[in-house]
Amino acid sequence: MNNVVGVRFKENGKLYYFDPAGIAVKQGNKVIVETARGTEMGVAATGIKSVDDSELVLPLRSVVRIATPKDLKTVENNKVREREAYKIACERIAELGLEMVLSHVEIAFDGSKIIFYFTADGRVDFRELVKELAGEFKTRIELRQIGVRDESRILGGLGICGRPFCCSTFLNDFHSVSIKMAKEQGMSLSPGKISGTCGRLMCCLKYEQNSYDYLNKITPKKGTIVDCPQGRGTVVDVSLLSGKLKVSLNASPDGAPVTVDREDAIPISKQLASKE
Repeated sequence: MNNVVGVRFKENGKLYYFDPAGIAVKQGNKVIVETARGTEMGVAATGIKSVDDSELVLPLRSVVRIATPKDLKTVENNKVREREAYKIACERIAELGLEMVLSHVEIAFDGSKIIFYFTADGRVDFRELVKELAGEFKTRIELRQIGVRDESRILGGLGICGRPFCCSTFLNDFHSVSIKMAKEQGMSLSPGKISGTCGRLMCCLKYEQNSYDYLNKITPKKGTIVDCPQGRGTVVDVSLLSGKLKVSLNASPDGAPVTVDREDAIPISKQLASKE
């Protein structure tokens, strides 16, 4: 077991563990830490806690200090510089006629480098752009091509549900999403209805799938013969989320199906199994 503190560098970013190094870090503190990218400022998402070695990537890097007013001022100044760098980079991209769209600019806490994130349909020769930007800012320049999902996460926005993007508010990572999930959740397979603003399948299809898997296990499927308070019949329609079933009764096959709660519909196969 190791005493660690969990730090995030973005509001909904991945959680990284650091050695508190004897510093009394509390949840919510802004801290300066050593990372593979150099010195960075993040927010303590947890206080000091014990974590099993199997959950850690050892050796742990250390917390340098709790952020001082000077550190906070440095971050604010970097944000101003980032906006200026974004504007200048966009101008250079237009002048060079590059087929790329600048998404975001990050300046390292210590100012040792500037990272420009962009999207493009294919590979882009940005060597000349790097030279011009290096000459302009007199520091190390990195250009990183990102996907449309990453761009949506960085820029944010509203999804077709009317709520802020899941990826930019609470999802810590992207997971594989498939058409099969949309089918199992009873959704329309029209691309416009199951795709997010980024053009990819909606992330909510993935993190809601476990709930649908559970509901599918406890809900009789269409065509199942069940016994319900109104009598024996066949399930003709299912609403997984509400738990309501429509059952065509054997006693009145030409009549309208009755609506039954999931808990009140007992499949015949289960009855036979319990008798045996």
